[in-house]
Amino acid sequence: MVTRTVFLDAGGVLVHPNWVRVAETLARHGLAADAASMAAVEPSVRRELDRAPGLGPGTDASRGASYFNRMFERAGVPLGPGLQAARAELAEYHATHNLWEQVGDDVAPALERLRAAGRRLALVSNSNGTVRAKLERLGLARFFETIVDSREEGVEKPDPRIFRIALDRMGADPATTIHVGDLVYVDVVGARAAGLRPVLLDPHGLYAGADCDRVASLDDLASRVEAEG
Repeated sequence: MVTRTVFLDAGGVLVHPNWVRVAETLARHGLAADAASMAAVEPSVRRELDRAPGLGPGTDASRGASYFNRMFERAGVPLGPGLQAARAELAEYHATHNLWEQVGDDVAPALERLRAAGRRLALVSNSNGTVRAKLERLGLARFFETIVDSREEGVEKPDPRIFRIALDRMGADPATTIHVGDLVYVDVVGARAAGLRPVLLDPHGLYAGADCDRVASLDDLASRVEAEG
């Protein structure tokens, strides 16, 4: 069936952590960490957490805490007051501005292509109430008819209710709607429960054998949707 509506996740799909900001914050507290090295290990950390049933469910906040615990462990950042202070500073920034603010070069062009192909776009994100303002700041909000932030709605993926909220606001049919996300436990499970077709963004090929459609990039996604006519 031809896709008419495309839901997209924010973190891990459109935006990624600003590792330069993270490294600079750690440095202010006497901790050495390389932004490029953290960015390089991030996909495997995310995949590791997504693989573990005990870490998949839960709240977005609990998953975020586990995520940064693993990231700093991999980066060799020592435990102690310095790390605690750096994390507090990062948490304050995230609560106000959202640390997931690094946009890939392919994002805007792919969204442009999807819109040009006649597809309607909505954002469905587990976030902290800042995603709308963040996308405005980054110049991405203009692509979306609806932006659904879990903090504003009081429900998080994988709960299918958050997808149904987006469907209702878009007046969209789940049978002709796909959801593009980066996590099986959160995005694939939730979208499927709501009757949508899940598409997993897997740029590093870490999900071979996953029982859902996969794309290597948003450019790849746009090409597949365009091919539907």
